[in-house]
Amino acid sequence: MSTGEWIALAVVLALAGLAAVLVLLVRVFRARKLLADAGIPLQNKALFWSAVVYTISPVDLLPDPIYLDDIGFLMLALRSLHSAGAHAVAARREKQAAPGRTSLTKDLQG
Repeated sequence: MSTGEWIALAVVLALAGLAAVLVLLVRVFRARKLLADAGIPLQNKALFWSAVVYTISPVDLLPDPIYLDDIGFLMLALRSLHSAGAHAVAARREKQAAPGRTSLTKDLQG
């Protein structure tokens, strides 16, 4: 392969990495928007904002054409937000089911 072909390949890979980062960034923002009022703990909100800042920051662990660190950090934030959302939904369901259980046990006892 010639030098021009290597450069073209590198540009294509860099653009693919950038596209992946943008897709994950949009997904993280959507997940954050959906979980905004779900009682998400502060640590998950902080992880969200730190992932966004790290992604747009010029300072990275790996040089900018290599977006693997950005992708990893965004995936960690997305997983954390989804996990926190699942816990919030489970807690909300448990709170809604708790009054029904107490009245049922009162009916069985009385």
